[in-house]
Amino acid sequence: MAAPLQLRCYSFYVSRGLHGVAKRNSQLIVPVIRIARSSKFSSETLHQTVSLHSRSQSWDYAPFNFNFNLDDPSLPQFLEFLKKIAHSSPQAEGLHLSSFQANRDLICSAIWALREEWKPALLAFKWNCHHNDDKVCNLMIWVLATHGKFSTAWCIIRDMHRSSLPTRQALFIMIDRYASANNSAKAIQTFNFMDTFRLTPDQEAFHALLAALCKYGSVEEAEEFMLVNKKLFPLETESFNIILNGWCNITKDVYEAKRVWREMSKYCITPNGTSYSYMISCFSKEGNLFDSLRLYDQMKKMGWVPGIQIYNSLVYVLTRANCLKEALRTIDKLKEQGLQPDSSTFNSMILPLCEAGKLAEARIVFNSMAEENVSPTTETYHAFFEGTDYQGSLEFLSRMKESGLGPNKDSFLIILTKFLKLKQPVNALKIWTEMKAYDVVPSCVHYRIMVEGLVTCRWFIKARYFYEEMISNGCSADPKLNKLIQKEVQVLDRGDKGQQNVKNGNSSKEKLMLPIFAIPHSTTEHTILALTANIGAADVRRALENIE
Repeated sequence: MAAPLQLRCYSFYVSRGLHGVAKRNSQLIVPVIRIARSSKFSSETLHQTVSLHSRSQSWDYAPFNFNFNLDDPSLPQFLEFLKKIAHSSPQAEGLHLSSFQANRDLICSAIWALREEWKPALLAFKWNCHHNDDKVCNLMIWVLATHGKFSTAWCIIRDMHRSSLPTRQALFIMIDRYASANNSAKAIQTFNFMDTFRLTPDQEAFHALLAALCKYGSVEEAEEFMLVNKKLFPLETESFNIILNGWCNITKDVYEAKRVWREMSKYCITPNGTSYSYMISCFSKEGNLFDSLRLYDQMKKMGWVPGIQIYNSLVYVLTRANCLKEALRTIDKLKEQGLQPDSSTFNSMILPLCEAGKLAEARIVFNSMAEENVSPTTETYHAFFEGTDYQGSLEFLSRMKESGLGPNKDSFLIILTKFLKLKQPVNALKIWTEMKAYDVVPSCVHYRIMVEGLVTCRWFIKARYFYEEMISNGCSADPKLNKLIQKEVQVLDRGDKGQQNVKNGNSSKEKLMLPIFAIPHSTTEHTILALTANIGAADVRRALENIE
């Protein structure tokens, strides 16, 4: 039976005065390692070892199979209570901790609900001290490490070890979080330090480390670590497949993927079906039809049965190569093999068709999904957002809502980026207003895309308006954008002073009443000022700022 978990080190982090103590204690935990190379890439996928299915900094999914009851009626009061005392004095905190009753489920739900605010989440965790639950500890470790509070997380792991709680999963989480923070050296350190916690750095842990490094872009470091340790962990197909997946699907570097494929032959490692799947996927994304079909034929000769992923890759590359009939025959072939086309199969046709501007064909494929009883996915609608015009975007936004898939923030980000890239700021502004209709709150990314796009379209007045709104909503300032906007606004202001001496008649007011949307999308603000010189630059700017 596990001994009571003693909470000492990490509780200090709620007090500023003792922050340095925890940091110094944590320095004893992480040793120096042999390999230290910085990561240059990042990825959005997470390894199954820690059961995380979100982006590296996303908060949408729990790292474990918890059944969080976020509808608990006592949860809002508990959360407010935690946020309030997170900034109180340590003495008052102790009184608060003893005055509120909370069970394990409530504590877990609170930690998850507060995952974006590590201090109140840590306070919620302190209520669970007497439960000796390693899963709750692991959840807190994930929250802390995702915030970069690795020292505090290490203190929890050390106390778990002293209390005889299992720490293997906790170390896997630390490996994953270090990799997500682009600190491959610390991830490798953690792996090398497993024996300190009486854990064996076995093949499973080795593969978990390689996968964590690869999924966040440190494929080169993972490959080097695999080769350096080939005496302790003999080279085999699965290890090479992890590296191959990194080059093929994470960094999407076909040159490095080919090199690793040759290295497998050099070390007498026989590729399996997964190896072929990764390579065919890589070639198809590059539009390399010849090598995709060559490897497909080769794997069949080797006795490997193609899976649905390989057929989807072939459908994609054939469609991209304008071989639509052959792509449809491939779908018939996979049916003959006893497989059923899924949403990814149809998306593999819709995406390249939309990219090529063949919307009519893409709509036909979209309608055929219903005939096959296959439901569209978010990716399906996003593919159409990339290629449709303004009316088409509104249509698929409505369809997306009817299907219950959104639209979400990414949906509007795709549409806004598209219209601004096409120099259609009016359509971008209209889509911005549609966000409110769909109850989507703009993020800092949306604001920056709008500001950058409007500046590119030379709509400097509107860009300044969005920039100021972005700052007022709590987003960080962008000195480069601010400097560019201020420079252009100064030019407009000088032009405004020059227009003050121009006599304005009643006809100018009538011109100002003309609908601003009658102006072509490609018209810049400077052109509008030139066309309406007798109106006055200030009046024109006010009209532009009223565009919805």
